[in-house]
Amino acid sequence: MLGWIGVLIGGTIIGLLGKFVAPGDRDNIPLWLTIICGIGGVLIGYGLFGGTNGFDWIAFFAAVALAAVFVMIAAAVTGRSKV
Repeated sequence: MLGWIGVLIGGTIIGLLGKFVAPGDRDNIPLWLTIICGIGGVLIGYGLFGGTNGFDWIAFFAAVALAAVFVMIAAAVTGRSKV
């Protein structure tokens, strides 16, 4: 149970970091979608590159990069127009 809470908290933080590092104006997607992108980045990043004891920097940066890619895809697919 604690692992899933960690994934949700980490996904929120990673999603916001991914939104921050994504190029261009990516503020046109809702916060819940940003969190979903972050959770996807955490699950895939740590699934592929994690597995060491302690904090794994490679998995962290992979998760942020994947979340940024997911945020860009989400913004392109479901972005709201700013009027």
